[in-house]
Amino acid sequence: MMYFERGSAEDDLGSEDLRDGLYTALDAIGKRKRVLAVPPDFSRFHSRAGILTELAWRYYGSVLTDVLPAVGTHYPMTDQEIGTMFGAVPRGLFRAHDWRNNITTLGTVPSEFISEVSEGKLDFDWPAQVDSLLAEGGFDLILSVGQVVPHEVIGMANYNKNIFVGTGGKEGINKSHFLGAVYGMERIMGRADNPVRDVLNYASEHFAGHLPIVYVQTVVGLNADGRLVTRGLYISDGPEAFYKAAELSLKVNFTMLDEPLEKVVVYLDPAEFKSSWIGNKSIYRTRMAIADGGELIVIAPGVREFGEDPTIDKVIRKYGFINTGPILEAVRNNEDLQQNLSAAAHLIHASTEDRFTVTYCPGHLSREEIESVNMSFADLTEMTKRYDPAVLKDGWNVLPRGERIYYVSNPALGLWAYRERFK
Repeated sequence: MMYFERGSAEDDLGSEDLRDGLYTALDAIGKRKRVLAVPPDFSRFHSRAGILTELAWRYYGSVLTDVLPAVGTHYPMTDQEIGTMFGAVPRGLFRAHDWRNNITTLGTVPSEFISEVSEGKLDFDWPAQVDSLLAEGGFDLILSVGQVVPHEVIGMANYNKNIFVGTGGKEGINKSHFLGAVYGMERIMGRADNPVRDVLNYASEHFAGHLPIVYVQTVVGLNADGRLVTRGLYISDGPEAFYKAAELSLKVNFTMLDEPLEKVVVYLDPAEFKSSWIGNKSIYRTRMAIADGGELIVIAPGVREFGEDPTIDKVIRKYGFINTGPILEAVRNNEDLQQNLSAAAHLIHASTEDRFTVTYCPGHLSREEIESVNMSFADLTEMTKRYDPAVLKDGWNVLPRGERIYYVSNPALGLWAYRERFK
């Protein structure tokens, strides 16, 4: 059922609009006794999920008993991040998701289905895993809150990804990421329906019907002045909100270019991007726009590690960002990759297939560390002076010395593609 919908490429929804929309939906849902909120973590700070979660807490009061950030494989949120993102929501309500433990398997998607949607590339079964709090917490409402935006693993982020990946377990996360990578991220990004979504939809339909989930979906983008604005809010207990948000997101977050980009500069806000695990969105979201032989420069003052999990960080450092063929061969021959398929998927996603170069300018990783994973290194101070985020504007920039670049201030907010590559 659709409880609320409002949005267009011209809308600018303020805090009062979000409150009115959310409360209209919660009024329609009716009285509840025990409510769980499942928002994203700080890597989705701009999603408006923080304010929506705070609004839900103000609406329900003590009936909202738990908040479980859908961190997936990321580190648990810090107190500072919680305070910044969720305002007055009491810290005692927050629970930490552990993707390796405290997981409940609701059912199993059969290998025959995986083989079908992957075009025969994979034939494993897939466990529909969630944090045990969802399955055993006795909630009569689970509010899954988040932003719909183009995504490298599942085409368009959110909906049941927030549940089965954001609160999922090791095997489910690993296999879903690997499925998307093997199928081909450039065939998935910007598309609401794809093999990974098919698997999650199967799980929702067959195994999760008893969970009282309502999806609160936002669409957020930049206006002409470079200001973040909320373009849409959609709320439903099924897929309707997601698909409406996905349709709007393509209008708001997808930039189709008439020419390939020779030089792209991406800035990673240090408050949001602390690892290449998240920061490599700079590669994912621009790769279809970059010309053959082009260069991507990543200004990354907050990046201090490769993986947000010690095991995955170790795997990334061992194999580096090499092309798809060698990574698939390494998966066949190495148990550490077989046990960490999401890391293998990440290596594939960030590979350039020798088509363009990536120059990282990190604040906390050395030249040796960057070059050891097969990326180029440049000094952060020097490159920030040359490509100053405080001066550059999103889109085309011509620098004083005549250099022409394309600038992206936050890769998590969109997808960029050259028309001939997006087919």
